[in-house]
Amino acid sequence: GKINNKRGLYLIVSEVVTMLNVQIMTLLVLFSPASTFAPLPITSQTMRLSARTSPDLWIPPSAPIDTEESLKFTLQKSLEGSSFTKTLSILGSTGSIGTQTLDIVRATPQNFKVSSLSAGRNIDLLADQIAEFSPSSVSVGEEGDVGRLRAILDSRGVAHPEIYHGLEGLDAVASCPHSSTVVTGIVGSVGLQPTMSAIKLGKDIALANKETLISGGPVINPLVKQYGVNMLPADSEHSAVFQSLQGCPPGGLAKVVLTASGGAFRDYTKDELFDLCSSDPDFIQKKATTHPNWDMGAKITLDSATMCNKGLEVIEAHYLFGASYDDIDVVVHPQSIVHSMVEMQDTSVIAQLGWADMRLPLVYAVSWPHRLDMDYKRLNLAEIGSLTFKAPDHEKYPCIALCYSAGRAGGTMTAVLNAANEAANEMFRANAGLGFLDIPRLIEGAMEGARRE
Repeated sequence: GKINNKRGLYLIVSEVVTMLNVQIMTLLVLFSPASTFAPLPITSQTMRLSARTSPDLWIPPSAPIDTEESLKFTLQKSLEGSSFTKTLSILGSTGSIGTQTLDIVRATPQNFKVSSLSAGRNIDLLADQIAEFSPSSVSVGEEGDVGRLRAILDSRGVAHPEIYHGLEGLDAVASCPHSSTVVTGIVGSVGLQPTMSAIKLGKDIALANKETLISGGPVINPLVKQYGVNMLPADSEHSAVFQSLQGCPPGGLAKVVLTASGGAFRDYTKDELFDLCSSDPDFIQKKATTHPNWDMGAKITLDSATMCNKGLEVIEAHYLFGASYDDIDVVVHPQSIVHSMVEMQDTSVIAQLGWADMRLPLVYAVSWPHRLDMDYKRLNLAEIGSLTFKAPDHEKYPCIALCYSAGRAGGTMTAVLNAANEAANEMFRANAGLGFLDIPRLIEGAMEGARRE
């Protein structure tokens, strides 16, 4: 399970440096010298009761919760009924998040229209989406795909939208003047810049790109407040927390509890996993990119296998809900029915339950605060029979502790963590000489280097 050649190690380190430079430079450009990586100010609104383990380390949330203003706004919008119409820009329209968001649009055409789409290299599927939803603008991953897309559209007699490419294309789609909400369904820190552009134009964000807050939380949270937009979580765990907090009075939240399926190796002991990494790395390579419960992209599936995904979600929860790291817990829940929980000041615990279906958090993110009538399978607890919970094994999953450590360190450390994980994840999936157990080692090494600097 170790890096088996010097060239592989060189490529991994080079990839980390490249990703890290992009993320750090993006943040440095956006911060003024006086405020560079400064923690958000602690106000009387965030100085909470003793039920919070570290009340002085809570910060103003980016999600619309925990204030009198957000409560009034939520109630007002809820009372308007579900006859609303929203126009969506979707980043990553051909991926898992994007295709499921378009499923929601198909099911509720009276509520949603599509203004712009971005895709990577799946040009045929993007052409299908253009023909069906008639966006005004689209973006593809590379310049060479622009001509290919035009040729496919011509062959089908489909009118051309404005076609962009690359990072500028992502920005153009996120900035589409016709959209009210941007769904960030792309993976990795590439989602940070277009999200900021959308916020500055006053667009609500249906956030499925967790790296936006992990790498850029100190930038994003003040921007959300400055431009008065709603940061709406679109992944299952943070959506569960968000839904559980609807109606919660300011100061009522005491703790966030994120649930984790346990990933691909949840049924293996630490010793069994470590032995397999040594004796059968090919099995580990294949198994690590399959998920027992969720249908997700390859990068997130591997992050679930290392449980780095859950550690990254802890950092994301800190910025979304304002909770200190001491007040965010992780519990393994193999059935993936309880998607997360909140503990209130009076010790009551409120949870959101549902099948492992990503459309559920997505539909709430794009329709919030409304509840739409969706033709999905209804939850039947008797059918499930039992729900189990256990603490995560931190020796088996060292990435969790690394994420907590990066979050508590603050500054650029979460960007370092994220860049190292993105590079290690990509190299492992490419089978380029990086073993499964090398992933946390590489992350830890990157963090140690950043501390020394």
